[in-house]
Amino acid sequence: MTRSQFIKTGIFFVTGWLVAITLSAQNNPFSDLTVPASPEEQHWVDSVFQSLTPEERIGQLFMAAAYSNRGPEHTDALLKLIRQQHIGGLIFFQGTPERQAEMTNYFQSQSKVPLLIALDGEWGPGMRLDGTLRFPYQMTLGAIQNDSLIYDMGVEIAREFTRLGIQMNFAPVVDVNNNPHNPVINFRSFGTDRINVTRKGSLYMLGMQDHGILATAKHFPGHGDTDTDSHLGLPVIRHSRHHLDSLELFPFRTMIRHGVAAIMVAHLNIPSLDSTPNQASTLSKPIVTGLLKNKLGFKGIVVTDAMNMKGVADYYPPGIADVKALEAGNDLVEFSKDIPKAIKEVMLALKNGQLRQNDMDRRVKKILRAKYRAGLNHYQPVNLHNLRKDLNTPAARMLNRRLSQEAITLLKNQDSILPVRHLEKQKIAAVVVGSDTITRFQDYLKKYTRMDLFVVPADTAARKKMLNRLHNYSLVILGIQGFDQRPYRHFGLNTDEISLIDTIVRNHPAITVFFGNPYALGLIPGIKESKALLITYQETPVMEELAAQMVFGAYGIKGKLPVAVNGLFKMGDGIITTATGRLRYDAPEAVGMDSRLLEQTIDSIARTGIDSSAYPGCEILVARNGTVVFHKCYGYFTYARQSPVTPDVLYDLASVTKITGSLPALMRLHDQGKFKLDVPLSTYWPAFRHSNKKNVMIRDVLAHQGRLQSWIPYWRNTVNKHGDLRRIFYSLDSTDRYTYYVAPRIFLKKSYRKKIYKAIKKSPLLPEKKYLYSDLSFYLWPHIIENQTGIDYEAYVKDSVYRPLGAWDLTYNPYKHYPLSRIVPTENDTFFRKEQLQGWVHDEGAAMMGGVSGNAGLFGTANDLAKLMQMYLNMGTFGGRRIISDSTLREFSRYQFPDNGNRRGLGFDKPSLHNHEVSPEEAYPSLSASPESFGHSGYTGTFTWVDPAYGLLYIFFSNRVYPTRKNQKLINMNIRTIILEAVYESIKAKSKRQK
Repeated sequence: MTRSQFIKTGIFFVTGWLVAITLSAQNNPFSDLTVPASPEEQHWVDSVFQSLTPEERIGQLFMAAAYSNRGPEHTDALLKLIRQQHIGGLIFFQGTPERQAEMTNYFQSQSKVPLLIALDGEWGPGMRLDGTLRFPYQMTLGAIQNDSLIYDMGVEIAREFTRLGIQMNFAPVVDVNNNPHNPVINFRSFGTDRINVTRKGSLYMLGMQDHGILATAKHFPGHGDTDTDSHLGLPVIRHSRHHLDSLELFPFRTMIRHGVAAIMVAHLNIPSLDSTPNQASTLSKPIVTGLLKNKLGFKGIVVTDAMNMKGVADYYPPGIADVKALEAGNDLVEFSKDIPKAIKEVMLALKNGQLRQNDMDRRVKKILRAKYRAGLNHYQPVNLHNLRKDLNTPAARMLNRRLSQEAITLLKNQDSILPVRHLEKQKIAAVVVGSDTITRFQDYLKKYTRMDLFVVPADTAARKKMLNRLHNYSLVILGIQGFDQRPYRHFGLNTDEISLIDTIVRNHPAITVFFGNPYALGLIPGIKESKALLITYQETPVMEELAAQMVFGAYGIKGKLPVAVNGLFKMGDGIITTATGRLRYDAPEAVGMDSRLLEQTIDSIARTGIDSSAYPGCEILVARNGTVVFHKCYGYFTYARQSPVTPDVLYDLASVTKITGSLPALMRLHDQGKFKLDVPLSTYWPAFRHSNKKNVMIRDVLAHQGRLQSWIPYWRNTVNKHGDLRRIFYSLDSTDRYTYYVAPRIFLKKSYRKKIYKAIKKSPLLPEKKYLYSDLSFYLWPHIIENQTGIDYEAYVKDSVYRPLGAWDLTYNPYKHYPLSRIVPTENDTFFRKEQLQGWVHDEGAAMMGGVSGNAGLFGTANDLAKLMQMYLNMGTFGGRRIISDSTLREFSRYQFPDNGNRRGLGFDKPSLHNHEVSPEEAYPSLSASPESFGHSGYTGTFTWVDPAYGLLYIFFSNRVYPTRKNQKLINMNIRTIILEAVYESIKAKSKRQK
């Protein structure tokens, strides 16, 4: 049965009870294993059956435990069971996928009858095998409202099992967990609501069985209300038969109708079903045969829970317990403590009439039919090539991420504090309880805005000091991490930690994110005092990343609590939020890109640049549709290879400053009617009214066809013929007259700025109005912005643009705010400042403006530049706020004078007008860039580009000018633009495959 059939035919009316379910299971190959499905199946089953001796047939009813992380002795013992006892199958536990596949191939080659290979994989192969994907726990899945994702997970787990040579999964758990203290089921259940459990269990099962894997509903007749772990003892369930019928049995009854292939019987003592003292349900004929097979009409495989568990093993010796399990009606005995002895006891029981031969024969044939329908009649060995890669596909990781995303639940949101807004006004502390190191959650929080990160000190005095410091913050984001999923010892929470959490949430405006079992919330009653409370149900790297993103509104929140929590929260609680338009961080496949092509191509090109000494290191960021899908650093600050490039370092943006410094400010002023495009520049720079520039139009100037010369080497007038700084202009000390810090211990006279303005005023105009890149006007824009706003230019762009975006790391003069260890060096300046530049702007003219200019001077991290560029790509909005109007951004980013052969927008660079006529190598910035795209490059080795047609954002940072600007390899090799084309190819490759 397919997902669509299930959804169409499964009719649920949920008012606390399920009124009707109608579901056809006719297409399910595993729904009835008591009769042959075809003559071909009948022939294979009969021929195999006839080839076996009576004792070998009994062996088919046993499944041994296998571990791929154990040594040769274990392998030899299993081989003996296969060769001598002819066991029917293996259930694998801990190990690795490669070793398990090798063992499977070997054991299958040594078995007279193909082995039924099983795995207890409730959350996929990752539950048992290292290096494989772990899907969320079932309690986590219980919070998901989009149930089709559960079916998709079943399909993916079936794919992975098939790739591993596994035919059977001992999942799903369909116990209704109605006991918060349940020590063994708990987070393994879909929750407290029988309908939610049934629906999700059925979809999980159908996803697997539709794709050839036998599913196993467990633990019959219901393990959800126990205080004892049946691994350690025999739990007693004292509910009435009516209660069991209406709750515990409900999922099993429904899943039998849906055609589940197998049901696992638990080790439970249930007096209302079988009054025999100390009788485990596994060994109870009234329960296994009377209830499950006869009354409920189950025709699949009945499998025992592990027979080495104390719920059985404490009451019966090996062999005897196995006979009783078969006598009760089980078809497959799992994890017997002593299989050779068990088979001998079974043969003896057959001889003395305790077991009937025809019953055993029917069960053997049922097992053989399951093997046939699982494809073992045409068994093929597992292909070991690329096994781990095939298991961990991008699509599988994406599904895992989507499941996690849809589960996260918001239980409280006082005053709609979530998602966090007004970043420019917030002073935030991110504190984690339960970890002694900074966590992935905190690292991802910091991607969104400036904040201070704290871990809780072990020392009492230091802890008290930390609590006092928190009073200095307007918001505390509290992560509760590192605790247990099981209720044993209060989920690992101690009284000090509970008290600390209580203190923080009662005394500070706190957003609390709980990475654990929802039942644990009941131990922290003060947690309800949080302004907002978000729960992820479990702690995984994916959950940490997603929770941080949800705090800032990158994703909406959709989950609903699948259990009730100790009077604090009701089952079904969950506040829905919508995304606010901040950057997300996800895999390329999330936005229709090919991750393997993207990573392999960019890695190769970026490393080629390093190997060719085009730059000592670089950083590359790619985003699409508002999602950062690639962000990677390569190499080092310098060729000495001492300081690696990391995502938190700042690069000198050089001329990228032109579109990220003064330009957003000018666009805002244009929105306010304070800056017009079709007026002379002299309108805002009166000194030009009596110059050759009095009629130069602003639109022409911003489009680089205002007839201005390209640049002026202002610094040359401040040095003597030997290249030494002239003392009339410079001082080694900062004074009222010498204020512009052009390099360490070098201060330029404050009045020299006027000389720069005068030089621009006196500069000649070109004879023709045609495109020539010029940075002269960008020296003027900051002063114009100050005049029009009445606010210092640097303060204006920070307060009105960068900080509302959360881009605190876009800054001028970073040496004032950051340690040099976070700033990538540029050139060893041998002709002006005569020293290695690090933290001071590389551009000489910008340095002479005190490091704050419109042409250059801005430094930043790739992540924070991405926020600004994404705002441009969004046509002026970001994080739910409008920074610049749509119409203004469209006007500034369009071609202005294409008929004049000018490719420029207003401030922005744009693709060549002749890309369609030239070779890929000659195209700018790349052959695939659309006419709507725009961006800018920087002299130091930087580049950024956005393309609305593709929803694309690209950033390349390098310090190619280290140690000298003479290094032109980055430019000659076209590295920046080749990588951009590779990004486009990643989109096209994915699109082609989807077609």
